[in-house]
Amino acid sequence: MNPAPRPPITLVLAAPRGFCAGVDRAIQIVERALERFGAPVYVRHEIVHNRFVVDSLAAKGAVFVDELDEVPPGAHVVFSAHGVPKSVPADAEARALSYLDATCPLVSKVHREAERHHREGRRIVLIGHAGHPEVIGTMGQLPAGAVLLIETVADVGHLSVTSDEPLAYITQTTLSVDDTAEIIAALRRRFPQIEGPKKEDICYATTNRQAAVKAIASDCEAVLVIGAPNSSNSLRLVEVAKRAGCKQALLVQRAADIDWTALEGIRSVGITAGASAPEVLVEEVIDAFRQRFDVSMREIETATESVQFKLPAALEIPAA
Repeated sequence: MNPAPRPPITLVLAAPRGFCAGVDRAIQIVERALERFGAPVYVRHEIVHNRFVVDSLAAKGAVFVDELDEVPPGAHVVFSAHGVPKSVPADAEARALSYLDATCPLVSKVHREAERHHREGRRIVLIGHAGHPEVIGTMGQLPAGAVLLIETVADVGHLSVTSDEPLAYITQTTLSVDDTAEIIAALRRRFPQIEGPKKEDICYATTNRQAAVKAIASDCEAVLVIGAPNSSNSLRLVEVAKRAGCKQALLVQRAADIDWTALEGIRSVGITAGASAPEVLVEEVIDAFRQRFDVSMREIETATESVQFKLPAALEIPAA
């Protein structure tokens, strides 16, 4: 007896997707530190927001901690890609810890912008999500009260600043491009003299992945975003897909998380991955579809990426 034919489905892959240069650098820092110094190497917070990545590094000898007081004196510790307040490296030095900073260089760029504006006497408005590690790290570059956090257009109207107070704005690097543009426009309407970055703070990878999702969303009955629920850029991809015309956009961490009943009767599914999700998880999801459907695939590429960031000098492999 022949098995029942599998229903056909088209998978539309968004490109670019998955790892960005900052995430790749951060993971390499942990792996290289383990090779150079041996296990354990401690990591303050998740190095990037992806459980698969964290578990893989833990299996190699990385130990993830919430705070530095969990790290033994003299140990090696890595700070996550999201950036940390200035108090964290100061605390590490006070406790005689050997630390490596895996902060994404594009986040560090925002930190330097904040410091420059503060030095030049401006109050800073940070567009970002309260409680996100990147926001905590950015606000922690300056004294308390120097940075005002806003999340929405409505927040602009509630800013308590005088009309003659010099202002500048900076942003979290993983925001919705469209939402942020609306907030910036509202800031400029209320504060025409507000200073902004010469080049936008939202990183190239966030921008490119959102553009790629827009390109596939309206042609797909559903879109799966592979990423973690605490990953800002992954959550934004879900929102962007819905805005671009896909009514069913779902976040999944692994293939095992797919709600197959929600996909019954659907014949076209878009697939992308947040900037901290490795390509192996995309392949895992595709394999899961192949077990249930007669799969055809196509990829829509909206940009090519060649960005690479250097590792800290202490971890560079000497030239032969």
